[in-house]
Parts: sequence; C-alpha cells; structure tokens
Amino acid sequence: MEAADEERPLIHYLPPLDEGSQNTSDGTVDINEKPALKRSTGNWRACFFILGAEFCECLAFYGIAKNLVTYLTSVLHESNVDAAKNVSSWLGSCFFTPLIGAFLADTYWGRYQTIVVFISIHAVGMLALTVPAWLPPRTDSSDNSGVHRFAVYLGLYLVAVGSGGIKPCTSALGADQFDSADPAERVSKGSFFNWFFFSISAGSLLSSTVLVWVQDEVGWGVGFAIPMALTVLGLAVFVAGRKVYRYKKQEGSPLTRVSQVVVAAFSWQLKMRCDTTSTCTMFFDKAAIVVPSSGEKGVLASMSPWRLCTVSQVEELKMLLRMFPVWASMVFFFAVTTQASSTFIEQGMAMDNRVGPFAVPPASLATFHTVSVIVGIPIYDAALVPLARRVTGSDRGLSQLQRLGVGLALSVVAMVYAALVEARRLAIVVAGPSEAAPMSIMWQAPSFAVLGAAEVFTTAGVLEFFYDQSPDGMKSLGTSLAHLVMAAGSYLNSAVLSAVAWATARDGAPGWIPDNLNEGHLDSFFWLMAALSLVNLAQFLHCSRSYRGNKTAA
Repeated sequence: MEAADEERPLIHYLPPLDEGSQNTSDGTVDINEKPALKRSTGNWRACFFILGAEFCECLAFYGIAKNLVTYLTSVLHESNVDAAKNVSSWLGSCFFTPLIGAFLADTYWGRYQTIVVFISIHAVGMLALTVPAWLPPRTDSSDNSGVHRFAVYLGLYLVAVGSGGIKPCTSALGADQFDSADPAERVSKGSFFNWFFFSISAGSLLSSTVLVWVQDEVGWGVGFAIPMALTVLGLAVFVAGRKVYRYKKQEGSPLTRVSQVVVAAFSWQLKMRCDTTSTCTMFFDKAAIVVPSSGEKGVLASMSPWRLCTVSQVEELKMLLRMFPVWASMVFFFAVTTQASSTFIEQGMAMDNRVGPFAVPPASLATFHTVSVIVGIPIYDAALVPLARRVTGSDRGLSQLQRLGVGLALSVVAMVYAALVEARRLAIVVAGPSEAAPMSIMWQAPSFAVLGAAEVFTTAGVLEFFYDQSPDGMKSLGTSLAHLVMAAGSYLNSAVLSAVAWATARDGAPGWIPDNLNEGHLDSFFWLMAALSLVNLAQFLHCSRSYRGNKTAA
C-alpha cells in the first residue's frame, strides 16, 4: 500500500537555467503570487531593503543589550548578580524565540508577513521601554517603583518576542531572493550571508559606541528613544521593498511532519519490506514501510499520516539529524566566542589600561573584535573567495564545511594566544613587587581580532549552512537553529565556568578564576578551552568527512 499523500522533493536540485527564461526556476512568486520575473524582482535590488531593515533592527537591539546591565543597576537599583542574571535570561529568550517565529513563518504566515508582525511587536516593546525612561525617577513609593519595573520588563520581553520573528526570517528571506538554478545568483547568495553578518556587526559597533555614549552622557530617555525610532524606520524600509521581493509558498507545519515520522516509526511492529527507493537502514525509515494488515480497519489505519509517512517526510527528519553533529560542534565555538564579553574583559581589568595619555576601558578592547569582522567580511568576499575559487575550482571558493572548519581552527589560535598572554602577565606579577600587572592591555587586541576573524568564517557560515542544508519547507526553522546554537554556546560557557569554579576553588584554594586574578590561573582556563576547542575541531573534521547532505556543503 502506498502512502496517501504525494511525495515532494526535499531540496530542489535544479537544472541550469535556460538563458532565455524570464522567470525564476525555484518556485518563487512575486507580490501578486505570479511567477517571479528575474529582471524586476529579487537579487540585490531586494536585498538592499532587507539588509537596511536588519541594520536598523540590530542597531536598536544592541543599543539596548550593550548597556542593559548599567540601566538595571543604576536606574532600577538591582544588585550586580541580579542584573547579570536578568540580562542573561533576557538574551537567552531573544535567541530561543526564533523557534516560534520560524514555525509561524514556515507553517502559516510566510517570511514577509512574519517579519512585519514581529517588527511591529518589537517597536511596541521599545515604546514600553522608552516611556518609563523619560519619567523622572520616583523613590518615595514602592508602588511607583513596581510599576516602573513592570513596564521595563514588559518592554524587554516584547522586544525578545519581536526578535523571535526577525532573526530567523530576515536571513532566510534574503536568501530566497537568489535563484539556485542561476550560477551567478547562486554565488551572490553566499555573498549575501557575508553582508548580512556585516550589517549585524556594523549595528553592534555603532550601538556600543554612539548609543552607549548617548545613554551615559545625555540620558536614558533619548538613549532608548533612538532605538525605538530606528525600529520604526527599519519597518518602513522593509515594507518599502515588498513589490520587489520574491516569496516562497508555505508547505505545511515542519514540526507536524517530523512528529508524524517519529510516531509512525515507534508505532509499527514491522516486517522489513520496503516499498521506497531509499535503503531502510535507519530506524526512522520504518515510518515509510508498508506493513501487511488484515481487514478494512487495518487499511484505514495504515492510511493515516501518523501511521504511514512519505519518503520525503522521513528524509526531512534524517536531514535534520545529519546536521546535528555540525550543530553540536558550533555550540562549543560560540562558547569560545563568549570569552570576548566575559573572561577577556576580566583579564583586561587586571592589566595596565594606560595607552599614552588615555585610560582604555577593558570592554573597549571588544572594538577590535567588531572591527575585525567589519574589515574581514569585504576581504573575504572580494579577495579570499576569488583566490580560493582558483585553487578549488568551486564557484563559491570554500565549501560550507571548509569555511566552518577554518573558523573553528582560528578559535583554537585565539585561545592559545590568550593563554600565553595570561601566563606572561602572571609571570610579571610574580616577579614584580606589587599586585598591579604592568603588562599593557593592548596585548589583548590580537585575541579579540582573531576571534573576530573566526566569526567571519563561522558565524556567517553557520547561517548559510543551516539555510542551505534544511529541507525546502524548513528554511526559517533551519536559520533559527543557527540562532539557537549561539544561545546554547552561551549556556555551555556558563556551565564550564561553574564546573571549573567547583573543581578548583575547594579547601580554601582561590581556584583558577578568583576575584583577584593575580592569585588564580586564568591561563589554565584558557588552555582548557584551547584543548577542548582542538578536540571539537577534530570531531568536526571527522563528522564533515562523513556528512551526506546538500551537495553545496562539501
């Protein structure tokens, strides 16, 4: 007996586009739901609107995130520990809500409508956050303080909900603007992910400099009103491009299709007779195997999609499972990159921050990270890709997995360098008479710069990989996995720090990372991260050799 519903291809391997074709060949349509014309829709003409909206959203988002701890401690009078925990919880929510936005986009609304709805929610959240910032502080009433706190957290979590629809859908919609059957557009799609990450980094740089200065020197009211205005501007820019976008139709709930395969595979007691073209070697292949049944009741049961699935459904789940080892490798990479906002800053606080007549705040060294990304992306796109193209013969230069591997290798280099710097700093402390380390904070600059270079390869590469390797009906869900791995990396770093503190700070010992780093061994922690990164790289190389997915990955 055959599955009741019709099978469809998972990833369309399209033939080369006919030179005389005026329409795209990937099934995209224009705003009027007619086949999209190549000359008037999509490509970079559409991506300029998407990148502009993403830049405005990132500038607004990081304008809140970069200085939120200061606002919570100075205005809401939270303790350092409570403020740090609340910021971590909020950031974690911002990177988990993309799963919701991706589900709605792939199942019901489509990417364009999802982005419009969630940017609007983001703007309402910014408004709720801005209004109390304009009001004069009231300390005479606990009720007023409670209302203020409620308004602030209502605004913050509306922003988190809004981010859930923006983050996974903007990159996916941008990639939809390029026809995979056109060789020139296929190459441009790889460049889009580079410039998408560039727009994120540019927004982060401006927010950490200009907007943070406005909030500290001018006031929180103006400092929050500017991100609110930028959110509205981003919405206007995005909607202005609606007539030139290419749209993909929804193919039903991806979570339902995956769940049906799991239920069907566990439900049947099987005889290994396979009516499919795929080899029944995995457990979930059982969901697409016909089982002889007696009586009409059994026939009807076998017709249910929760009892018998199509080969396409099974292959969708298997494609997601095949991506899991790569996803797991990226988790530790993002655990390493979080050092730029945690242990690197603490290391800088124990170093000499005088550079000529200026005193450089330790957090300002992160500018080297952002600048490395902003400078590295154009170099990668304009110089490295053409060079690699001549060496490899591939139109994209480095394959997706090769690009991710280079980023992982650079993360090892960054941690090794940080460990060497810290070992040298501790040696100077031991030799010197005072606790203050005379080693210049500028020795940290290469650590930040190398991590930035690693993100040029890996962060942009992760977005491209999960978009390309996801089944056609799960593109938004695929990009949400890229954001989910960033959140998982942050949580993993917290777990590693807790484990290190528990293992090393016992029986009166200061541990590796005490309050006074001159008494600890932060270099040992960096060496541990470098060693684990090397193991992670080896695991990635092993799984990449056996990875069998979309041919663009290899």
